[in-house]
Amino acid sequence: MYISRHLESQILEASRHYPVVMVGGQRQVGKSTMLNHLKETNRRYVSLDDGNARRLAQDDPALFFETYPEPLLIDEFQRVPSILLEMKKIVDQRALAGEENDGMFWLTGSQKFRMMRDVSESLAGRIAIFDLSGFSSAELDGRPAGPFRPDLSPLRERLKTGKKKTVQDIYAQIFRGGMPKLCTTRLDRDRYYMDYINTYLDRDIHDLAQVGKLREFNDFLVYMAARTSQPVKYSEIAKAIGVSQPTAKTWVSLLESSGILYILRPYFSNVSKRLVKTPKAYFMDTGLAAYLCRWPDAETLEHGAMDGAFLETYVVSEIVKSYWNAGKSTDFYYYRDADQKEIDLLFVEGDTLTPVEIKKSKEPAHPDKNFTVLNKLKKKVQPAIVLCLSDEMIPYQRNTWYYPIWGL
Repeated sequence: MYISRHLESQILEASRHYPVVMVGGQRQVGKSTMLNHLKETNRRYVSLDDGNARRLAQDDPALFFETYPEPLLIDEFQRVPSILLEMKKIVDQRALAGEENDGMFWLTGSQKFRMMRDVSESLAGRIAIFDLSGFSSAELDGRPAGPFRPDLSPLRERLKTGKKKTVQDIYAQIFRGGMPKLCTTRLDRDRYYMDYINTYLDRDIHDLAQVGKLREFNDFLVYMAARTSQPVKYSEIAKAIGVSQPTAKTWVSLLESSGILYILRPYFSNVSKRLVKTPKAYFMDTGLAAYLCRWPDAETLEHGAMDGAFLETYVVSEIVKSYWNAGKSTDFYYYRDADQKEIDLLFVEGDTLTPVEIKKSKEPAHPDKNFTVLNKLKKKVQPAIVLCLSDEMIPYQRNTWYYPIWGL
């Protein structure tokens, strides 16, 4: 069963204007499935996970492209980054001849750090780049959803197509996660994540960074999952896992570049020197994080010690997905100052700030208690949004509104 992805229209539009289109994201989120669903009948497919194709691309890239002519879909292209130079040559030759060169190559890859370094060197100005994650709630519900904008009018419109969910429904989705195989088959969840870690994470991370300490790396994965939605403190990670701080920092970067983690940067303004600069880390797939933490079922997770952390992770990942699926970059942060005043999300548009809080309650008490700290920043502050378990969008007061999480 194929479930339509919100990114599809962005891919097709970009292919009409760029010679190369690249879709990145963690393993198994459906990159090649989506592109194979979208591709024209004459567009060939080749995966560089295939040993023969990879050998040909490495040894003779010109012969590789003669064997697999465009229009072409290349899966896991980062396995042989040297083909990008030959690809650039082919694209430029077509342009110099005055011929149409849009949509020649579609690429997928799951190691963004390596991909972006190679792409920026070889295909600058010739490529459109997108990120894909696991299914969003809106995709699973079959409803449209653009990027989440915390403005009152767009939020009201968003609710019109929303599907009401109970808190049990939400935690069931958190526990399962958004990986396509788990959402479209009867595959055993625990078995899937065990194989996912063994087959994909260990192999990809080991290949990318020559990680020699796989036991420590697996301990690191569990440590990060247990601290999803928390500040990233490299000294604490290093001490707990038994590795150096530079190694801890490298491993966090690898998880971010592989699409496993989303790193939320703190908001910083030169007006205030007392803002905390430590980033926060969120797992993009809550099911993977719940598996690593060994939560046995959704009900236990809902009532457990990490219920709030997982709800916050779910909300942030859903908002991130809404931007990625619209082909847009995220422009939000979190706020915390030296007085421990914190705001979960801060959306920034020019000189305008919109604070957003995330609460596991139907009617959170005093949700606006920290919003006044923004006054010192001397910027315009829009009405605040409190994402919670409310059944509808209602005002807490004139400048603070409850908004149901099911409406994301």
